[in-house]
Amino acid sequence: MAYLVPSEFVAKMVDAGESKIHMSTRDTLIRSYMAGAILALAAWFAITINVQTGQPLAGAVLFPVGFCILYLLGFDLLTGVFVLAPLALIDKRPGVTAAGVLRNWGLVFTGNFAGAFTVAAMMAIVTTFGFSTEPNAVGKAIGVIGESRTLGYAHYGAAGMLTLFVRGMLCNWMVSTGVVGAMISTTVGGKVLAMWMPIMLFFYMTFEHSIVNMFLFPSGLLLGGHFTIMDYLIWNEIPTVLGNLVGGLSFTGLTLYATHVKTARKRAIA
Repeated sequence: MAYLVPSEFVAKMVDAGESKIHMSTRDTLIRSYMAGAILALAAWFAITINVQTGQPLAGAVLFPVGFCILYLLGFDLLTGVFVLAPLALIDKRPGVTAAGVLRNWGLVFTGNFAGAFTVAAMMAIVTTFGFSTEPNAVGKAIGVIGESRTLGYAHYGAAGMLTLFVRGMLCNWMVSTGVVGAMISTTVGGKVLAMWMPIMLFFYMTFEHSIVNMFLFPSGLLLGGHFTIMDYLIWNEIPTVLGNLVGGLSFTGLTLYATHVKTARKRAIA
């Protein structure tokens, strides 16, 4: 499957981060919009499988199809640029600044949210026949997720916030590993396999992914969920975004960069 050694694919990670920071506003928004839309469609697909089969593992096994599609098409998720863009800054690439990193994050967040919300609106229309009936079984399943994963955390106060943050960290440890997986091989089959494994893991473990949540929680509100926009922002989206940033950068980006680019001197043999 034409495997690249770590020193090679980590160099590609830094190159990718530099490229994304220098990308035009237009292209960044288009690519992030499509990434958010495709990932939202994959989440809808996975929940449909769960409802129809009663087997959450089946949905988790097939959810990564959306992630693989969007990365093979060269689109960008916030969870990915959280890891890649800072590496270009740390590596002191020409023209890369902290402001450029923050600009990229802001644009990708905006595009991802717009894409995910577009699919949320389409899903709400499809599952209610244009809001003329009660949601079907899939719509009802999607509608209750937002309530359980906002008010459910709020019920536990600070402990709930900590749990949410840690689940966000664990999520992007795996999701960013999937992003790296797209660079590990030079063949489509190798890329897909490397991306599939960590994405399946995060989805089955129900860790908190900020872009998937950009679909699930607006969907819940559109379908009459018993929680508010502020519940969504405070008790899910904002802590999840921060957890995704810390987890992905700490466990994937910085560790790979530290040991495969800034490799320490070998110890002397006595």
